[in-house]
Amino acid sequence: MVRRVGNIMASTWLVCVVLVAGSHLVAGTAEIMSHVTAHFGKALAECREESGLSPAVLEEFQHFWREDFEVVHRELGCAILCMSNKFSLMQDDARMHHENMHDYVKKFPQGEVLSAKMVELIHNCEKQYDDIKDDCDRVVKVAACFKVDAKKAGIAPEVAMIEAVMEKY
Repeated sequence: MVRRVGNIMASTWLVCVVLVAGSHLVAGTAEIMSHVTAHFGKALAECREESGLSPAVLEEFQHFWREDFEVVHRELGCAILCMSNKFSLMQDDARMHHENMHDYVKKFPQGEVLSAKMVELIHNCEKQYDDIKDDCDRVVKVAACFKVDAKKAGIAPEVAMIEAVMEKY
Protein backbone atom coordinates (compact mmCIF):
# COMPACT_ATOMS: atom_id res chain seq x y z
CA MET A 1 0.00 0.00 0.00
CA VAL A 2 2.78 2.44 0.97
CA ARG A 3 4.68 1.56 -2.18
CA ARG A 4 1.56 2.15 -4.33
CA VAL A 5 0.91 5.55 -2.72
CA GLY A 6 4.56 6.42 -3.28
CA ASN A 7 4.30 5.47 -6.96
CA ILE A 8 1.11 7.53 -7.36
CA MET A 9 2.75 10.53 -5.69
CA ALA A 10 5.84 10.17 -7.87
CA SER A 11 3.68 9.91 -11.01
CA THR A 12 1.63 12.93 -9.97
CA TRP A 13 4.80 14.92 -9.31
CA LEU A 14 6.21 13.97 -12.72
CA VAL A 15 3.00 15.06 -14.49
CA CYS A 16 3.09 18.40 -12.62
CA VAL A 17 6.74 18.97 -13.59
CA VAL A 18 5.99 18.22 -17.25
CA LEU A 19 2.96 20.54 -17.26
CA VAL A 20 4.84 23.38 -15.57
CA ALA A 21 7.85 22.95 -17.86
CA GLY A 22 5.54 22.90 -20.89
CA SER A 23 3.77 26.06 -19.80
CA HIS A 24 7.14 27.83 -19.42
CA LEU A 25 8.12 26.68 -22.92
CA VAL A 26 4.89 28.10 -24.40
CA ALA A 27 5.31 31.37 -22.50
CA GLY A 28 8.95 31.47 -23.60
CA THR A 29 8.11 31.00 -27.27
CA ALA A 30 5.42 33.70 -27.08
CA GLU A 31 8.03 36.02 -25.59
CA ILE A 32 10.48 35.16 -28.39
CA MET A 33 7.68 35.79 -30.92
CA SER A 34 7.21 39.26 -29.40
CA HIS A 35 10.85 40.06 -30.27
CA VAL A 36 10.47 38.69 -33.81
CA THR A 37 7.25 40.68 -34.31
CA ALA A 38 8.70 43.93 -32.93
CA HIS A 39 11.82 43.70 -35.11
CA PHE A 40 9.92 42.64 -38.24
CA GLY A 41 7.43 45.48 -37.72
CA LYS A 42 10.18 48.09 -37.93
CA ALA A 43 10.25 47.61 -41.71
CA LEU A 44 6.57 48.53 -41.96
CA ALA A 45 7.13 52.27 -42.23
CA GLU A 46 9.53 51.74 -45.13
CA CYS A 47 7.03 49.50 -46.90
CA ARG A 48 3.89 51.58 -46.34
CA GLU A 49 4.06 53.61 -49.55
CA GLU A 50 5.50 50.76 -51.59
CA SER A 51 2.58 48.49 -50.72
CA GLY A 52 -0.21 51.06 -50.87
CA LEU A 53 -1.08 50.42 -47.23
CA SER A 54 -3.59 53.01 -46.04
CA PRO A 55 -2.86 54.92 -42.82
CA ALA A 56 -5.85 53.19 -41.17
CA VAL A 57 -4.61 49.69 -41.99
CA LEU A 58 -1.07 50.75 -41.05
CA GLU A 59 -2.35 51.72 -37.60
CA GLU A 60 -4.28 48.47 -37.26
CA PHE A 61 -1.28 46.39 -38.31
CA GLN A 62 0.44 47.32 -35.09
CA HIS A 63 -2.22 45.20 -33.40
CA PHE A 64 -1.76 42.15 -35.67
CA TRP A 65 -1.94 39.71 -32.74
CA ARG A 66 -5.11 41.15 -31.17
CA GLU A 67 -8.17 38.89 -31.40
CA ASP A 68 -10.26 41.56 -33.13
CA PHE A 69 -7.70 42.35 -35.85
CA GLU A 70 -8.71 40.73 -39.11
CA VAL A 71 -5.92 39.90 -41.54
CA VAL A 72 -7.86 40.45 -44.76
CA HIS A 73 -6.59 43.48 -46.68
CA ARG A 74 -4.68 42.72 -49.89
CA GLU A 75 -2.39 45.70 -49.28
CA LEU A 76 -1.45 44.14 -45.94
CA GLY A 77 -0.21 41.10 -47.88
CA CYS A 78 1.83 43.43 -50.08
CA ALA A 79 3.29 45.12 -46.99
CA ILE A 80 4.20 41.76 -45.41
CA LEU A 81 5.83 40.73 -48.69
CA CYS A 82 7.83 43.97 -48.78
CA MET A 83 8.85 43.63 -45.13
CA SER A 84 9.86 40.00 -45.66
CA ASN A 85 12.00 41.00 -48.60
CA LYS A 86 13.80 43.61 -46.46
CA PHE A 87 15.06 40.70 -44.33
CA SER A 88 15.51 38.23 -47.25
CA LEU A 89 12.79 35.94 -45.88
CA MET A 90 11.16 35.24 -49.25
CA GLN A 91 12.31 33.41 -52.33
CA ASP A 92 11.85 34.88 -55.81
CA ASP A 93 8.45 33.14 -56.09
CA ALA A 94 7.20 35.01 -52.97
CA ARG A 95 7.29 31.86 -50.84
CA MET A 96 9.14 31.65 -47.54
CA HIS A 97 12.87 31.02 -47.73
CA HIS A 98 13.11 28.34 -45.03
CA GLU A 99 16.80 28.64 -44.24
CA ASN A 100 16.74 32.44 -44.07
CA MET A 101 13.64 32.36 -41.84
CA HIS A 102 15.35 29.91 -39.48
CA ASP A 103 18.42 32.16 -39.34
CA TYR A 104 16.31 35.29 -38.83
CA VAL A 105 14.36 33.85 -35.89
CA LYS A 106 17.50 32.37 -34.33
CA LYS A 107 19.00 35.89 -34.09
CA PHE A 108 16.63 36.68 -31.23
CA PRO A 109 17.13 35.62 -27.61
CA GLN A 110 16.32 31.89 -27.47
CA GLY A 111 15.14 32.05 -31.09
CA GLU A 112 16.26 28.48 -31.73
CA VAL A 113 13.34 27.39 -29.51
CA LEU A 114 10.81 29.03 -31.86
CA SER A 115 12.47 28.74 -35.25
CA ALA A 116 11.38 25.25 -36.36
CA LYS A 117 7.79 25.67 -35.15
CA MET A 118 7.40 29.03 -36.86
CA VAL A 119 8.77 27.73 -40.18
CA GLU A 120 6.55 24.65 -39.94
CA LEU A 121 3.39 26.71 -39.32
CA ILE A 122 4.11 29.19 -42.12
CA HIS A 123 4.99 26.40 -44.56
CA ASN A 124 1.76 24.52 -43.76
CA CYS A 125 -0.22 27.70 -44.39
CA GLU A 126 1.62 28.35 -47.65
CA LYS A 127 0.65 24.88 -48.89
CA GLN A 128 -3.03 25.62 -48.20
CA TYR A 129 -3.00 28.74 -50.39
CA ASP A 130 -0.42 27.76 -53.00
CA ASP A 131 -2.97 27.97 -55.81
CA ILE A 132 -3.54 31.74 -55.35
CA LYS A 133 -1.59 33.42 -58.14
CA ASP A 134 -1.56 37.00 -56.82
CA ASP A 135 1.36 37.25 -54.37
CA CYS A 136 -0.24 39.88 -52.12
CA ASP A 137 -3.54 37.99 -51.89
CA ARG A 138 -1.72 34.73 -51.14
CA VAL A 139 0.56 36.30 -48.50
CA VAL A 140 -2.34 37.89 -46.63
CA LYS A 141 -4.14 34.50 -46.55
CA VAL A 142 -0.95 32.82 -45.31
CA ALA A 143 -0.54 35.51 -42.63
CA ALA A 144 -4.14 35.05 -41.44
CA CYS A 145 -3.64 31.28 -41.32
CA PHE A 146 -0.34 31.67 -39.45
CA LYS A 147 -1.97 33.96 -36.88
CA VAL A 148 -4.69 31.37 -36.16
CA ASP A 149 -2.22 28.46 -36.04
CA ALA A 150 0.26 30.38 -33.86
CA LYS A 151 -2.52 31.10 -31.37
CA LYS A 152 -3.51 27.42 -31.36
CA ALA A 153 0.14 26.42 -30.82
CA GLY A 154 0.47 28.90 -27.96
CA ILE A 155 3.29 30.89 -29.54
CA ALA A 156 1.36 34.07 -30.33
CA PRO A 157 2.51 37.00 -28.19
CA GLU A 158 0.25 39.35 -26.29
CA VAL A 159 0.26 42.93 -27.61
CA ALA A 160 1.71 44.10 -24.27
CA MET A 161 4.67 41.73 -24.74
CA ILE A 162 5.46 43.30 -28.12
CA GLU A 163 5.13 46.83 -26.77
CA ALA A 164 7.53 45.93 -23.95
CA VAL A 165 10.32 45.00 -26.38
CA MET A 166 9.67 47.60 -29.12
CA GLU A 167 12.37 49.93 -27.78
CA LYS A 168 15.05 47.29 -28.38
CA TYR A 169 14.50 47.50 -32.11
